[in-house]
Amino acid sequence: MKTNRLFLILCFPFLFSIFFDCSTSKKEKDRFVLIETTLGDIKVRLYNDTPLHRDNFIKLVKERFYNGQNFHRVIREFMIQAGDPATTATSGNDREIPEIKYTIPAEFNPHHFHKKGALAAARMGDDVNPDQESSGSQFYIVQGKVFDESELEQIEKRINSMRKQSIFFKNINLEKEKAFEKDKPLDYAKIQQAATLKTEEQLKNYTPYRIPDDQRTVYKSIGGTPHLDGSYTVFGEVVEGLEVIDKIAAVSTDNNDKPLEEIRFTMKTVRR
Repeated sequence: MKTNRLFLILCFPFLFSIFFDCSTSKKEKDRFVLIETTLGDIKVRLYNDTPLHRDNFIKLVKERFYNGQNFHRVIREFMIQAGDPATTATSGNDREIPEIKYTIPAEFNPHHFHKKGALAAARMGDDVNPDQESSGSQFYIVQGKVFDESELEQIEKRINSMRKQSIFFKNINLEKEKAFEKDKPLDYAKIQQAATLKTEEQLKNYTPYRIPDDQRTVYKSIGGTPHLDGSYTVFGEVVEGLEVIDKIAAVSTDNNDKPLEEIRFTMKTVRR
């Protein structure tokens, strides 16, 4: 009997170590993508807690969807945008790139914000996209700027105004769906009135948004675009090549924010 007890005591640490190894091995490894541009390389880490965006991005990278495209929208102190196959580099490229027509459900995470180097998904506006779903292919990388306290307070007001507007647009869509279900013609005056009343009721319990202190510190030091927080899905961040973002953001553009000279790029998955 003593032998059995001793066996159990000796085995317990072994069994515990097996359990511990198994539980820790389940942690997902970070995934990285290298964006090789004509102005330098940018390496990004994809967040594991935004799996829909992460997996879609990796899928497109492996399919070489992005290869031969260029950054088609560049705004200094804001962001650099790419991923629209219609803006594929025109010189030295004869490969057809299919249009991505699907969207991705939003994956907002309060811990992921628009600091400099944030990788986020572009999308259509709230008026036609009240659920704030992301484009299936278009993305942007934040350059942004550094803010002081008074500027952040103004941005908080802007964010709260945008969130209230988003609630209204969702209610407009719900009222439209009700009319469609009843097979009635759309009475826009009644729809707007019903949506307004519903929005006013919902806003009675609305808690104003405030930028968290830790993120506030980042916006005051590194910079970013805080007014986009909570409205666009951030699914990764730059780990190497922040200076390349600055180079791209500094190029000359036309009245549509399109670079006058193509900034072409390719992508591939890499290890850290």
